[in-house]
Amino acid sequence: MFIPLKDLNPRRSYPIVNTTLILVNVLVFLYQYTLPPYAFKLFMVTNATVPARFPAWLSGHAPFEVAFLPLLTSMFLHSGIAHIAGNMLFLWIFGDNVEDFYGHFAYLLFYLVCGIGSGLLHVLFNLNSAVPALGASGAISGVMGAYGLLYPRSRILTLVFIFLVPIPAVIILGYWFILQFLSGVSSLGAAASGGVAWWAHVGGFLLGMLITSMARRGQSAGWQSA
Repeated sequence: MFIPLKDLNPRRSYPIVNTTLILVNVLVFLYQYTLPPYAFKLFMVTNATVPARFPAWLSGHAPFEVAFLPLLTSMFLHSGIAHIAGNMLFLWIFGDNVEDFYGHFAYLLFYLVCGIGSGLLHVLFNLNSAVPALGASGAISGVMGAYGLLYPRSRILTLVFIFLVPIPAVIILGYWFILQFLSGVSSLGAAASGGVAWWAHVGGFLLGMLITSMARRGQSAGWQSA
């Protein structure tokens, strides 16, 4: 059992966007559970990403906003306490240093792009599924991909069974990514019936690495020409 608890990489500024994202996710989660059962179900289905709505939109049977807007709103929905607790823990561990790198506003854009991009990849792999997909995992996977690229040697204080062990980020994140990828491959050809959106995790992670690699090259080029 491996549970990352805290990174040992100091931040340079207060992560106002990362903290706000965590707060918004928690507030939306609390709001969900103030709703009566029928309203709760309607709220979740309306705002979750449903892959089958995309071919319906292409064929003219669904409005654009019904298919595409949930790519954004679904990032702030969670199915239960374990779901949101795990996501927010990973966002808290890895998000502050990535926000340091990007700056506050650019980090928010990065987070949203990773979330939407990972949602689109999930749709691509499950195009005819009517199963709603929700959660911040795709966006947070992008943050993790960025962190792994920027700070591979940073130590992550990890609970290994009953021991606290500082483990390099590249090992923690590499192990996590391999699990997601293998789980995604094993799910190919299976009918979607709920569970984990593995390809959203894989896509978010790789998209986060790609965007961060481009951003880092751009920053280096800017520093060299100054």
